[in-house]
Amino acid sequence: MAERPTVLVVDDDPHLREIVRFALEQGGFRVEEAADGRAALEKVERSVPALIVLDIMMPELDGLGVCREVRRKHELPIVFLSSRDDEVDRILGLELGGDDYLTKPFSPRELVARVKAVLRRARPSPAPSPEPGPATSRMQARGPLRMDSERWRAWWGEHEVVLTVTEFQLLATLLRVPGKVFTRDELMTRVYDDVVVSDRTIDSHIRRVRQKFAAAGGEVIETVHGLGYRLALP
Repeated sequence: MAERPTVLVVDDDPHLREIVRFALEQGGFRVEEAADGRAALEKVERSVPALIVLDIMMPELDGLGVCREVRRKHELPIVFLSSRDDEVDRILGLELGGDDYLTKPFSPRELVARVKAVLRRARPSPAPSPEPGPATSRMQARGPLRMDSERWRAWWGEHEVVLTVTEFQLLATLLRVPGKVFTRDELMTRVYDDVVVSDRTIDSHIRRVRQKFAAAGGEVIETVHGLGYRLALP
């Protein structure tokens, strides 16, 4: 029997952690808990989970600070929780590398669905090779952009660009059909399966991908105003 993936639940509310733990365990996950940001980082250092469910407003170190620290070393998926209906917190969290978010109060079943959707997009990466090889069935390429769907690695020319699971899936969707304009709804369906997210979530991921490739000297996503997005490579 395959080992159950571990989810680290980080929230200072013990009642909420208990509810989330029960829902995730019923959904087939192992669950670790942390009551504050510092404790969460200590747990990640000891054993890296498959995914983190991370509250934004916490003592010691808030969720955004935890995300910054985790992102220095790991690309594991993060689902944010927020008690504030505040777009700034949501979008900032996604720009830091979060893969999804939920606003409290939320349905435990919806949280489990979001966690499963994010993990379906994630795969373990084998040891990386020094350089990407020629195009194969797992490799997609367009101009200087190359993406390896087995190793979940992306390059702009000779520069590797580190993407989160969601960012990789979004860009790979555009790369599979160069020239096609994808609406936000189409991207939601292809990247998030049947889980409904807001337009702002997609926009935040697009902005983050652009920033990462711009730092490597590239431009990969074009906005088609009033319609959506397409690959910015002929």
